[in-house]
Amino acid sequence: MIDFKAKPFNLSEEDIKWVKDTLHGMSIEEKAGQLFCVLFKNCVTEEFEYVFKILSPGGCMYRVLPTEIAVNATNTLQSKSKIPLLIAANLEKGGNGIVTEGTLVGSPMEIAATGDISMAVKMATVCAKEAMAVGSNWAFAPIIDIDSNFRNPITNTRTFGSNPETVKKMGKAYVETVQKMGMAASIKHFPGDGQDERDQHLVTSINNMDAETWMNTYGMAYKASIEAGALTVMAGHIMQPAWSRLLDPSLKDSEIKPATLSKELLQGLLRGNLGFNGLICTDATTMAGFMLPLSRRLAVPYCIAAGCDMFLFARNLEEDFNFMLDGIRNGIITSERLDEAVSRILATKAALKLHTHIPEISLEKAKCIIGSEEHHAWAKECADKGITLVKKQEGILPLSVKKYKKILFYTIEPAIGGEGNYQVSPACNKVKLLLEKEGFEVDDFVPQPYGEGFTTKYMDFVNTYDLIVYVANLSTKSNQTVVRIEWKQPMGADCSYYIHDIPTIFISLENPYHLLDSPRVKTYINTYSNNDSCIDVLVEKLMGRSEFIGQSPVDAFCGKWDARL
Repeated sequence: MIDFKAKPFNLSEEDIKWVKDTLHGMSIEEKAGQLFCVLFKNCVTEEFEYVFKILSPGGCMYRVLPTEIAVNATNTLQSKSKIPLLIAANLEKGGNGIVTEGTLVGSPMEIAATGDISMAVKMATVCAKEAMAVGSNWAFAPIIDIDSNFRNPITNTRTFGSNPETVKKMGKAYVETVQKMGMAASIKHFPGDGQDERDQHLVTSINNMDAETWMNTYGMAYKASIEAGALTVMAGHIMQPAWSRLLDPSLKDSEIKPATLSKELLQGLLRGNLGFNGLICTDATTMAGFMLPLSRRLAVPYCIAAGCDMFLFARNLEEDFNFMLDGIRNGIITSERLDEAVSRILATKAALKLHTHIPEISLEKAKCIIGSEEHHAWAKECADKGITLVKKQEGILPLSVKKYKKILFYTIEPAIGGEGNYQVSPACNKVKLLLEKEGFEVDDFVPQPYGEGFTTKYMDFVNTYDLIVYVANLSTKSNQTVVRIEWKQPMGADCSYYIHDIPTIFISLENPYHLLDSPRVKTYINTYSNNDSCIDVLVEKLMGRSEFIGQSPVDAFCGKWDARL
């Protein structure tokens, strides 16, 4: 039985009556449709017609869109839906997670580097205000993963760092803030990413902590957000073998499943030990981590049978909907489990008061909120408090044109563009332009003709340049196996060869772990975000007009003694 009056729903008798009456009036096909949270990537008419021809979804997610398109999409979709939609977005850093004009306040790791809980509150406020302005009501955030493995290619700056206590406090602050404003939070990715060095988009990954250690770290963070009233949890395609075996000692290794398919983790650990009463949504079911443990035709209904309430995305919507219906008809999903899942979806909507009023979203009002001066001021404040001078060579900073007139500038950044939703936002050249604006002469590094015995003379560089600046812009994103520097060929042509004779500064705009690949550089800075606010404040700090006050929320030295030299 679901306690609708308890956390996180806190429903009135009238709200509960709506949930029960709505459920009672639904067909099997309508109930199955509510299980689906579909992706609207471009929010065009063709997408809407395709989806609604197959099913009436319980929710949807927007990728980043122009504000006008998002506003129009919300008004269209809510008018088409008999039952109000949950509309989600990845609101991990600010309103930039839903609209192109949105404010990127700071990555979670940048927030953590400030050491200031109020910055987590401000970031969450921007997430809620800007997303709600275009009709979103569900934040796929906060991320309460713990970045304990620096080799993990997907957690990285998306986390509040490696300290469980910091992750707990920052995550809780986010949940309390957005939900106070009327938006549902989704704490993710249960049972916790950041242990494995692999990406669950590409493989079913593992959280390999023992049960007690897990409870004192990840469990502590989840418990805090659950007690704060988090309405939803996103289950990851991540295994937690210790807890699975503890809850069912008979399990063979081959029977251990990721959380999305694990009764032990969902019903035992999350609902039982942690006391979560809200909605459980899968992470994207298009990931390899979901599909590798089980045939898709079985995995689709089995994730609901195991304890998930909502199914995120689809490989082929028509096929997946039929897989779900088949699972209902053949008993993989019992009628009781189906009604329980749909009831939690409806209860989440009732908790957000979607059943009483769906406002018409105004483009004019949205434009007044999104990207406001206050929000950008908070982004600049976050950068000022978060940018971290990890190591320094005495006498190098602050910079001055008198001391370092001629700079050799190394750019470490993918080519402009990228694939699919994960295109690179170029940023290194912005740093160069600001240095030139300060009066420095800045030359881009160009690999020299190479050959043992006739390479460009070492002293030619030493006698020409007063300072070397490296700027790396390698961001964490899904569907990659590593976030590392690939030095230019031949023979690492852009490695830091001149550190003993030319003062050298290494700046990472994103990944905080580049000392792994450039350990001997003596001055190293992490900004954690590559937005304009960080770049502007970075140059202010380089010039000595602002102090470095950020504290690293991770071991930026990657456990390597030579990185501290």
